[in-house]
Amino acid sequence: MSSLNEVQSWVASLDATLLPCLPARELQAADRSTHPSHHVDVERHAREFMEAAKQLQVFFIRVQHEHQPPKEELLKKEIAGLESELRAKDELIKRQKRLLQGWRDILKAQKLKHIHELERV
Repeated sequence: MSSLNEVQSWVASLDATLLPCLPARELQAADRSTHPSHHVDVERHAREFMEAAKQLQVFFIRVQHEHQPPKEELLKKEIAGLESELRAKDELIKRQKRLLQGWRDILKAQKLKHIHELERV
């Protein structure tokens, strides 16, 4: 059975087991007859619904796992991302160091200027 047919079958099963559990159906059955055998077996339909839902969930989990990249590939991507982030941060640090050095040079020049001015006085 193809995946599409499996999914359609489970959805049909969900529908078939859920519809009898709806209050309108239960009330209609109760209105037509008071005999217990004519009433909807809600518990049985609920169990069947849960079983069909479980099968559908297992199918979707399996499909999800089939389409996920392997763990090794995920780790390689994460490592590449971290390395890229590290390079960017290294560049920022270098830039800040250059700025700091420029400020130090300016302060050193200002200090020398003030010393020369003080020596003249």
